[in-house]
Amino acid sequence: MTTYFTSDTHFGHERIIELSGRPFATVDEMDEALIDRWNAVVNPTDTVVHLGDLALGTLAVSLPKTRRLNGRRLLKPGNHDRVSPEYANGKQIERFIPIYEDAGWEILHGDSVLELGRFTVALSHYPYVGDHTDDDRHVDARPDDLGLPLLHGHIHEQRREDGRMLNVGVDVNDFTPVHEDVVLEWLERVAG
Repeated sequence: MTTYFTSDTHFGHERIIELSGRPFATVDEMDEALIDRWNAVVNPTDTVVHLGDLALGTLAVSLPKTRRLNGRRLLKPGNHDRVSPEYANGKQIERFIPIYEDAGWEILHGDSVLELGRFTVALSHYPYVGDHTDDDRHVDARPDDLGLPLLHGHIHEQRREDGRMLNVGVDVNDFTPVHEDVVLEWLERVAG
């Protein structure tokens, strides 16, 4: 069993193609490519930790597509996930949890840390610092920086590495989940 990490798939979100310069002509083409690339590396017995912004648009259309993804799937919600306290100020989270669970997702709430090899890493949708270049948003949602290396998403194509922060989002990782060995190699370099 292997663990993978990813973020910001944005299944069903047509506008993300333009916003992040994704190389797809349609949202259906993007969604199918994301599923194909995921399933090309993730086996049914593997685990994938998704660090938020899983699916947008009409959840009745976008979320069922994720049932086709291999592996045990854990979701640390991002600002666009309807099970996140940041989405609509946390209103109706309880209403949406069964919809995500029905699509095969286990929801991770609160602070999250993970033991990976000899390292302890923090998991969050948000980086410790910085956001999008034109607007420093979601400051209150960021994890507390307790000195741990951080796996995150949220910033799409802006940067992959920044000190103790590693962006596992699809836009900087060839639209493919990141293998734990890649994360361990990065941890050896930054926290070794």
